[in-house]
Amino acid sequence: MKTYLLIGLGLLVLAFIAQRALAGDVISPEEAARRVAAGTAVLIDVREPGEWRDGVVKGALLLPLSDLQGAREKWRPVLEAQAGKELILYCRSGNRSGIAGRVLAAEKFTVSNAGAFSAWKAAGQPVTSP
Repeated sequence: MKTYLLIGLGLLVLAFIAQRALAGDVISPEEAARRVAAGTAVLIDVREPGEWRDGVVKGALLLPLSDLQGAREKWRPVLEAQAGKELILYCRSGNRSGIAGRVLAAEKFTVSNAGAFSAWKAAGQPVTSP
């Protein structure tokens, strides 16, 4: 019984570590909003279009991760127009924004992960319909 508990605890720890590795370091919605308001950053929602109907952070650009990993029809002009600005990303849970962040960081963009959309709502940040 103790062995199973130790194995279970070990798996939980590994799952937590994997979650953090996928998401990367996450900044708070308040910090992200400050950076965007200062004009040094742009906020990007990397969820897929069907998820946006649940609401989006007011002022966020809507650029799905699938497009970043694909043709970049929507991403390319934004990346060109926002050159030099920090890209602050969020999604449903923080995982996809972490994936997008790693892709963009590998291309030498300055990126931060703002985590989950639900954290924005819970923090009282402005949310709107797309």
